[in-house]
Amino acid sequence: MLVHTDLKRLNLPFEAALQAAAAVVIGGGWYVLGKEVALFEENFAACCGTAGCVGVANGLDAMTLIFKAFDFPAGSEVLVPSNTYIASILAITHAGLKPVLVEPDPYTMLLDPACLAAALTPRTRAILAVHLYGRCCEMHPINAFAREHGLRVVEDAAQAHGALYEGRRAGNLGDAAAFSFYPTKNLGCLGDGGAVTSNDPALLEALRHLRNYGSVRKYDNQYKGFNSRLDELQAAFLNVKLPFLLQQNQQRQHIAQRYFAEIQAPALTMPPADRLHDDAWHLFVVRHPEREVFLEKLKQQGVEAVVHYPTPPHHQPAYREWSGHQYPISEAIHRQVISLPLYPGLSEAEVSHVIHAVNSSA
Repeated sequence: MLVHTDLKRLNLPFEAALQAAAAVVIGGGWYVLGKEVALFEENFAACCGTAGCVGVANGLDAMTLIFKAFDFPAGSEVLVPSNTYIASILAITHAGLKPVLVEPDPYTMLLDPACLAAALTPRTRAILAVHLYGRCCEMHPINAFAREHGLRVVEDAAQAHGALYEGRRAGNLGDAAAFSFYPTKNLGCLGDGGAVTSNDPALLEALRHLRNYGSVRKYDNQYKGFNSRLDELQAAFLNVKLPFLLQQNQQRQHIAQRYFAEIQAPALTMPPADRLHDDAWHLFVVRHPEREVFLEKLKQQGVEAVVHYPTPPHHQPAYREWSGHQYPISEAIHRQVISLPLYPGLSEAEVSHVIHAVNSSA
């Protein structure tokens, strides 16, 4: 038995509906910013509980466009967790701003609100709260800190579709939120796609212009905009899958529940279980002090675990200006994290196989 993330199997329940949706778009003759995008924006905003949604080309663009729409002075600083995926950092620099890395909580692996004050300077303008692995950050203290210091709060919700925090959905916990619909996400299309959600009408309006060359009307460009539009075909696929998002998240929660109940491996550090039924469980991330040995043992038993992510941002060549900086919590996380297989469609037998392999390998 080989247990791994199988995108074909993930989309198999939707295959007929996806083919039908593609046929409608192809036959309709309208392929960019049409009815499918408008419908998805309306429905995804309703899912998140926000006033609006703007579909864009991908998750990186979603974050970048938010920061461009805020129109901060060049070089303004954005506080961002030091263990995030590189896209969070890239969005800040692409917008002409300066990322300031903040260490995460070592247990949750999310942005630590207690570390924000030490990173604050007169140039700080925003906080990027990354809901890593499908678990929402502690938004109450983050938002309180932001209000106290006049900062904007942006959610990187690329891994948190449908997640809850104190009864509210990811995407409705700050000034704006960026989503990715990459095929592996909880809500994934069959290519690239992204969106921004917000309750700020002026921000949403600016984003609609920025994604389309900065055009208010055709050939009337009020902004230095971008070409970043969610296309009709991918929106149609998302419209097929969106009604099943929360149901599929429940399947992810069930697998996570089995992992918590049945994995007995003292060498592993398990993820937090206190919000089991609120987390989106995009990834089930454990930590092991001898990761490579553990991964090889799992592989020998037919379990394909992966690493999200092996290299912290400050060790990436693209940000060599940080090469002398030390972020010990982030570095320890990146040395030890392992993502166990978890997605809707895994059979009970496959989940049992993963559990047995972990218990005999850790």
